[in-house]
Amino acid sequence: MTDTPTDARYAETHEWARLDDDGNVVVGVSDYAQEQLGDVVYVELPEVDQQVDAGAEAGVVESVKAASDIYAPVSGTVVAINTSLEDAPELVNQDPYGDGWFFAIAPDSSDEMEDLMDAAEYSEFCEASEAGE
Repeated sequence: MTDTPTDARYAETHEWARLDDDGNVVVGVSDYAQEQLGDVVYVELPEVDQQVDAGAEAGVVESVKAASDIYAPVSGTVVAINTSLEDAPELVNQDPYGDGWFFAIAPDSSDEMEDLMDAAEYSEFCEASEAGE
């Protein structure tokens, strides 16, 4: 069973979003997603100050198996990127909810977080995906 922290919200595209104390939304890929990807070898992140729209492509993560788009779970302005991933993309596999985060967004609206799944809903979503439903 994969790790699904309850302090984050989840998109159907397997990104997690966590609202920080400063009001920014930190984004990464879920434990489930990193397991599906396999060993991550490269991450392409958005630029700081880039506008992103919820559901739109914001970057790319490449693994030994495949390349996959990273989608913004909320709309807003990118305020930080995890530059550690340039030299250590394996952090995505090792600590997807900690050191393996991708970027932070100053959200246009906090309401979009409510559109994402909570941990229980996301776990059910992943189980249904595994079952081929």
